[in-house]
Amino acid sequence: MTAPIDALREVMRRLRDPQTGCPWDIEQSFETIAPYTIEEAYEVADAIRSGDRDALRGELGDLLLQTVYHAQMAAEEGSFDFDDVARDITEKMIRRHPHVFGDTAISSAEEQTAHWERLKQAERDRADDTSALAGVALALPALMRAQKIQKRAARVGFDWPDPSGVIAKIAEEAAELVEATRSSGPAHIAEEYGDLLFTVAVLGQHIDVDAEEALAAATRKFDRRFRAVEAKLAAIGKTPTTSTLEEMDALWDEAKADERAQDEPQPRT
Repeated sequence: MTAPIDALREVMRRLRDPQTGCPWDIEQSFETIAPYTIEEAYEVADAIRSGDRDALRGELGDLLLQTVYHAQMAAEEGSFDFDDVARDITEKMIRRHPHVFGDTAISSAEEQTAHWERLKQAERDRADDTSALAGVALALPALMRAQKIQKRAARVGFDWPDPSGVIAKIAEEAAELVEATRSSGPAHIAEEYGDLLFTVAVLGQHIDVDAEEALAAATRKFDRRFRAVEAKLAAIGKTPTTSTLEEMDALWDEAKADERAQDEPQPRT
């Protein structure tokens, strides 16, 4: 009986067959498929957030397909194949867990994290780029990359000692942005805005908040409340374009109050 992973690999091989495959799949490259790979990873995260295990199963399959797709293209050019990918990650996991597969004694998750980071740094030291910032992917979402970059710098001592210093820096960057909007062109304004965003991401690192997830949650909250405003307007025969900002602000406050009321524990009857 064919193993499911082998069946999937054969499906991808046939889709990419130059004579009998799918024209769309044949035309794709690493560059054109990469955005789909990133998108599928986010869809996995959405399924996890929703708690829908059936959706998660499907999204994990879509993400696995991306690995198989890239491996098939690499095999066609003679670079590597799926077995090489699986072999490399297996060896890496064994190498980075000597307390499980070797004789090293590690007794806590914190100790393992520190050990993991030392092993990764040793691997970076053997590479061409020996910077403390080496290996942080350029394609990461900007807030996530900002926090990873800052965390690397902090490990070698380049950081504020506590959150108060970061908060003061946020105020400084905000003032510089205000000044730029008054006297500078678009490029300088964008630069100052970026500095402010970066510093806010650094604060998240200090207060143990994931900047990417915090912004995603805030965006979901805005989405939910704005839709509630639209619904309230529709109930009185209006739309945002036919309403004033004051009217929408009042309904926004109502939507916030409605959410708070739903979150409050209900009295027993």
